[in-house]
Amino acid sequence: MASAERRAFKQAIFAVRDEDGALDIVQDAMLKLTEKYSGKPADELPMLFQRILQNAINDYFRRQKVRSFWTVLMSSLTPAGDEDADPLETMDTRDSHPSGDPPELLERAQVITNVESALESLPARQRQAFLLRYWEEMDVAETAAVMGCSEGSVKTHCSRATHAIAAFLKAKGVVL
Repeated sequence: MASAERRAFKQAIFAVRDEDGALDIVQDAMLKLTEKYSGKPADELPMLFQRILQNAINDYFRRQKVRSFWTVLMSSLTPAGDEDADPLETMDTRDSHPSGDPPELLERAQVITNVESALESLPARQRQAFLLRYWEEMDVAETAAVMGCSEGSVKTHCSRATHAIAAFLKAKGVVL
């Protein structure tokens, strides 16, 4: 590893405190630098790289925040011991033979209903971006390609959708 790469890796590790995450961040920053700025003069590259690296670190923390929010919400809906279960499928309120404690089943069914209502209340583009990014687990570029818009638009739609859903659930008394 060259000294500049080593410094970038140390900077990323210091920021995210996760070696694998730091490696991914530095690799993504280097790829972005080569893809977007390969024609720039060599003396401009270190500053560009630092800016790209800082943005990549900030993006990492934003993604972690969103993932944490949805992980907490969905883990409360998933039956114990079944990590691969889809909460919305396993918690179908029309199930004729539900298993579990009735008050717990009722609470889960109410949360599912609230999540579905929150999704339905979103504008179509926000709902589409949100479901593609967080339900289908597509990255920003894939989502932008599917939606036929810019990556910035996808990020805006997802951010607005996440905030709207969180506000909707909070207003309904769903505590995460």
